[in-house]
Amino acid sequence: MYSKILRLNFPKSEVKKPIVCYLVKDYNLIFNILNASVYPREEGVMVLELTGSKEDFKQGVRYLKTQGVMVKSADQEIKRTDKKCVHCGACTAICPTGALAVERPEMNVNFDHKKCSVCELCIPACPTRAMKPMPSGTAFFK
Repeated sequence: MYSKILRLNFPKSEVKKPIVCYLVKDYNLIFNILNASVYPREEGVMVLELTGSKEDFKQGVRYLKTQGVMVKSADQEIKRTDKKCVHCGACTAICPTGALAVERPEMNVNFDHKKCSVCELCIPACPTRAMKPMPSGTAFFK
């Protein structure tokens, strides 16, 4: 099985059509909608995980493109909810890349997204659950 997270941009003319449903019916693909923002008469955006055989996946993506849907890879990244972070430093001990580090003398935990390898070790280490995986490109979602 092949699986990938995709970001789909639907043009205004296509948002009312059940395009994604045909991925299951005609291309034997399984989809899991991770986030979506689709409104009538406006461009729609959807982030979904698409799973199936590699050949079915290629054909399904080709179908989406023929329908005017812009398809981009949406890899995962780690996000921190700053309101939940109490700067305890538990995550800094487990972070292998130094993306999470204590800033001295303030003793605040800084998160450098550029250094993050998305190993996800910080997620269970955080007692307040301030760290979580999110598909890349979902910053526009609330």
